[in-house]
This record gives sequence, C-alpha cells and structure tokens, in this order.
Amino acid sequence: MTHDERLRHSSSFGTAAAAYAEHRPDYAEAAVGWALVAAPGLRVLDLGAGTGKLTATLVALGADVTAVEPDPAMLAELRRALPTVRALAGSAELIPLPDASVDVVVAGNALHWFDMAVAGPEIARVLAPGGILAGLWNVIDDRFAWTAGLERVGGPAAVGPRDTLTSWRSATAGMHVPATGPVHFGGPEQAEFPHGQRRTADTLVATLGTRAGMLVMPDEEREATLGRIRAFLASTPETADGEFTLPMLTGVLRVRKL
Repeated sequence: MTHDERLRHSSSFGTAAAAYAEHRPDYAEAAVGWALVAAPGLRVLDLGAGTGKLTATLVALGADVTAVEPDPAMLAELRRALPTVRALAGSAELIPLPDASVDVVVAGNALHWFDMAVAGPEIARVLAPGGILAGLWNVIDDRFAWTAGLERVGGPAAVGPRDTLTSWRSATAGMHVPATGPVHFGGPEQAEFPHGQRRTADTLVATLGTRAGMLVMPDEEREATLGRIRAFLASTPETADGEFTLPMLTGVLRVRKL
C-alpha cells in the first residue's frame, strides 16, 4: 500500500464512527494484561485510540490511561463513552505528551497505520526507559470452515491483511519499531489469546462494514460485497439463525525500549 493509500484508508473511520463504536469488538482482557506485563497502575498511552475499545479495557485493568486519537469524530465517540479518561487530539507521528511520560504505549488495530519512520522516534521519545510498545489486533479465527468461507466471500476489503489468525501471524511477524539513532527496541514477542464476539448475521455484516477497505469502496461495490456476505451467512448453518459467537483471537506484538 502506498503512502497515499494508507492515509486514505486510515482516515476513513471517522465517516463511520458511531457504527465503529457500536459494532467493533473489545479486546481479550488476558491479551491486554500480557501487553502491560500484567502490572496495574502503569502510565499507559493508547495511541490511535479510536472510539475507546482498547481504552475501556485498560481502565478496567487499573491503568492510568491517556488516549490519543487524530480523527475528531472518533475522538468524540471516545469522550462520550469514557468521559473520565484523558483524551487528546494527536497522532502517532506527533504525540502531545512530554518525554519519558508513559510506561507503555499500546495501539489497538492501529499500529499498521502508523508511519513508523516518524512514529518510531516519537513513541521512543514518550516512553520511559525500559518501556513497552504493544500492538494488539482482533483477528478472526480462520481455522473453522465457515470463517474461512467468510474470508473467501468477503474478499480482502472485508477480511483483509491482519484480519484473520493466519494473515495476522505473517503480516506482523517482523513489524516493530526500527532502530532510531541511540534509541533501540528489543526483539518482538508475539502471543495470541482466545476471544469471541456475539453477533447475528446483520450485526456481523455491520461489523465488516466498518473495515477500512469497505469504507473507501464505491457505494455500488460496497453494497454488492455486503450482499454476498449476507447471502453467505444466510446459507451457513452456524450463522443462519439468531445469535452466534464469532471465533476470534486477540493477537499481541510487544517490544521493549532498551
């Protein structure tokens, strides 16, 4: 993906901020604890916080959280849902915090949108010595026949890179902050934690409709894609009638500032 394409995709979420807040899943608590090295009370920056899906779990685990989000509509949803959280306008490339002011930087389904050549030094700047950077991704468990089928029918716009267990493993295996001058990060650690989201066919379609690839599609193409997904879910025993659990995992990539 070119720089302009990445920017177009990453800036698309504000057009569906309310739907994103309603339909995107939270994060497995065990995964968030692992990202934090299970230490409560840490100063944590949720970077690219969106509508606060990850922020809420961080708060529940007792972290002292600052959320930073560049999109005004997403930030408004976060402030509405979590009015007591310190939530600031800003980006990974220009973080509105002082040097060495946080112990952990986390990014939920966001690290791949950052321009790491710029964001890497910024993240290193705000992290205290020995601090942790952790990217978290909610991914569909494609080891089931019907979820693998959903990936085929939806195509890469609906179920794309990093959206399934198999693709997440390969897409993030080498993703970490590059060495920047005197500041370096250790080797990446990767772990996966079982998760799930209760859905109906309609709410799963709504969830997939908040993917960046879907949001930037021309209207006619998007409706055709969503129509194929609806037809698939209606014809699949696991999803045709009432509520079901979408099998997922929360994958975590963690590095430590040296």
